[in-house]
Amino acid sequence: MEGVGDRCFRRAIASIGGFDEAVRDFLRVPKNAHVPSLAEQYEAEEITPIPLAAQLMGSDVDLMAAMACEMERRKAPRIDVNCGCPSNTVTGRGAGSSLLKEPDFLYQVVKAVVDAVSIPVTVKMRSGYEDISLFKDNLLAAEASGAHFITLHPRTKVDGYGPPARWDLIAEAKSTLKIPVVGNGDILTVEDALTMLKTTRCDALMIGRGAVINPFLFHEIKAHFSEKALQPSWVDLVRYLELYLAEIPPEVTTRVKVNKLKQLLSFLFKGNALLQERRNAVLTSQHGDPKALLAFAIPLLREGWGQN
Repeated sequence: MEGVGDRCFRRAIASIGGFDEAVRDFLRVPKNAHVPSLAEQYEAEEITPIPLAAQLMGSDVDLMAAMACEMERRKAPRIDVNCGCPSNTVTGRGAGSSLLKEPDFLYQVVKAVVDAVSIPVTVKMRSGYEDISLFKDNLLAAEASGAHFITLHPRTKVDGYGPPARWDLIAEAKSTLKIPVVGNGDILTVEDALTMLKTTRCDALMIGRGAVINPFLFHEIKAHFSEKALQPSWVDLVRYLELYLAEIPPEVTTRVKVNKLKQLLSFLFKGNALLQERRNAVLTSQHGDPKALLAFAIPLLREGWGQN
């Protein structure tokens, strides 16, 4: 979700709501980090009243602990330690999913964060780096560190986002650990959510890409459990897109704004077969103004919205 799940997206999707908590995109904590200035990027009240957890990614034990203290001081409700990012620029510096290479070191990093704060600390992890040979070791290391719960994306670093997520590993994590397990990966529909809950018995769901493709997905899942039909509002969807555009910082160039909007629209136009047919027209559009691009895309989106 790097580059997608930013402040613009969080603010926009919060206008639709339906989810209980969000996690900020990760704050990189490099070895030369100036903790106070880096911490200023986090705003606990960004999407109030929805709680926004802080997410930290790094491999320097002392700096991760210091940053955790700053997050608590800035009223973060929870700190999530990223042990899952597969980006080579991240793993090359020993952070993200590279922590899965050494369960003992993963333990040290998370334990330092746990010991530094009084708020819950959680771990987002993948099933392994090159393979799953250390899967259980990493699970147990995270639990032993004092993590409040674990969110598992059941692909390895090497997998990236290619092969299907192995939900059987979420079930294995659930049977291995005493702390709660949050399932993540390939939840694109209500049926996906129900199947994951049934087959893995995980304690909760974390949804990323599915919510970008369908911002109403959280409401649709909750509507199933409340046995109330949900009619997605077209007005809310348009407001969501307009708010996303309005939230892009004014100092960002027009070209970057257009590219960001195309990125968001590219997910929305994956919603069904009819939208897929029109997706390329949006992505190859020569509109150089983001408002003009949105005006071009909305009628195409409207034609396919709600069609299966």
